[in-house]
Amino acid sequence: MGELLARHGRTFADELGVDVPADTAEAMFELLLFALLASARIRTSVAVDAFRALREQGWTTTAAAMSETSWADRTRVLNQSGYARYDESTSRILADACGYLLDTYDGDIRRLRDEADHTPERERLLLQKIKGIGPVGADIFLREAQAAWDELVPYADQRALQSAGDLGLPRDVRTLSALVEREDIPRLVAALVRTRLEHDAEEVRRQAASHGG
Repeated sequence: MGELLARHGRTFADELGVDVPADTAEAMFELLLFALLASARIRTSVAVDAFRALREQGWTTTAAAMSETSWADRTRVLNQSGYARYDESTSRILADACGYLLDTYDGDIRRLRDEADHTPERERLLLQKIKGIGPVGADIFLREAQAAWDELVPYADQRALQSAGDLGLPRDVRTLSALVEREDIPRLVAALVRTRLEHDAEEVRRQAASHGG
């Protein structure tokens, strides 16, 4: 367990410099943006680069800031960051998602939590009403949001639990989470996801090498 956390135990929010435990409107909006970007059929590293590119433009602070940008500008930044395959469609989705957030929650995703009465199942359902956030995006958001939202603890999606089983760890989320302190649960889940992503990437490389041979 110590080796797993030492090697991979960094949440994606930490990698991006998003202070989720602070539970500010900006931090949770940025986490939502990353979840939206990362839920497309792309490498997570590409989503990380795309998020950073949008942040460099100053667009990730609020839903209003993102909404004030043009489709062309969003598309250009996404394309130049390597998010080329989904740049045009994601640019439209970002506008729709931010418009919905502004209309429904005054731009503050924490109001979704209140609307859900701090109930994880309801939070997951309401998240999927946001354009671009499906089951995968909701899982990405919630597994990282548990660093701030106590009602989510413990939260692990199927990708994390499958990775746990492959490593000989419990597949039951409560049994698994009992192996670490509360503050390390998001790190453990992130470590399991990163391990799974690493495994999947290696499998793709092996298949490519096999076909190439």
